[in-house]
Amino acid sequence: MIAFGPVSSRRLGLSLGINNIVSHKVCSYSCVYCQNGETRYKTITQESFYEPEKLMEDVGQHLEMLDKLHRPDYLTFVANGEPTLDQNLGEEIRLLKKFGIPVAVITNASLLHHEKIRDNLMEADWVSVKVDTTDELTWRKINHPHSGIELENVLEGITQFAAVYGGKLHTETMLTDKYNNSQAQIEQTALFIAGINPETACLSIPVRPPAVEGIRPASDESITMAWQLFRNAGINTELLTGFEGTDTGVTGNAFEDILNITAVHPLREDTMTELLRKENTDMSVVELLVFMRLIKKTKYKGRNYYLRSYHF
Repeated sequence: MIAFGPVSSRRLGLSLGINNIVSHKVCSYSCVYCQNGETRYKTITQESFYEPEKLMEDVGQHLEMLDKLHRPDYLTFVANGEPTLDQNLGEEIRLLKKFGIPVAVITNASLLHHEKIRDNLMEADWVSVKVDTTDELTWRKINHPHSGIELENVLEGITQFAAVYGGKLHTETMLTDKYNNSQAQIEQTALFIAGINPETACLSIPVRPPAVEGIRPASDESITMAWQLFRNAGINTELLTGFEGTDTGVTGNAFEDILNITAVHPLREDTMTELLRKENTDMSVVELLVFMRLIKKTKYKGRNYYLRSYHF
């Protein structure tokens, strides 16, 4: 299925996720901290993954299965990869607006120097763009971009988009230890973000198992320094450093719900337990999915997580 959740989002309340990328992760980056693992298919070429009407139908069916308490605050394109690689994104957003729920897109912003991709995003009510750094070497170390992408073009694309976008623009900067958390790095990033004037700039840290073993979140001291430097630059700044909660929407099919959520959103063990309770089932479903090698269990910072398992 295409839709999943809704899941609790630290920025969007209850967010019904939309995975508009088929199967394995397809992205223009392979970020060291990515919760969806390493990118096996790195590309900058747009493709058609689903027919827009099919995507709308899937989301509509999913909404009908939810109770009133879990009507989402946003329909959010948060894919198993980079959602703007979907050449139908603009049409899909237009169709989804018929449900009367705001549409959000979380993008790594790597392709915004293309006018068509900026035009597609103009349809969204809320957009978050990634700005981890403005330093070339650091960008390559953290984000591992496709060879056809240049940081200068990425930053120019973000600037062009911000200048004309009429919705709610946000940025996200993922702070990782020994990569982009020095004072000089943060000041440079803050200067750029201040120039595009987002509604909010979010400072985040890896809270789920990262793609590369050994990646650690920035220290509390670095986070505090970054928050102050961003504020000094006149930026409305928020910290996304805590756990978003265990609440998720369910459809009554625990097997499918777990597979759809873990494809893009690793489930912490306490969240999994709560999902199973709502589905009136138990850990036998999880054990079966692990046995079938459809999901896998991993430990991060002392907690167990379940994430989708792909075999290449």
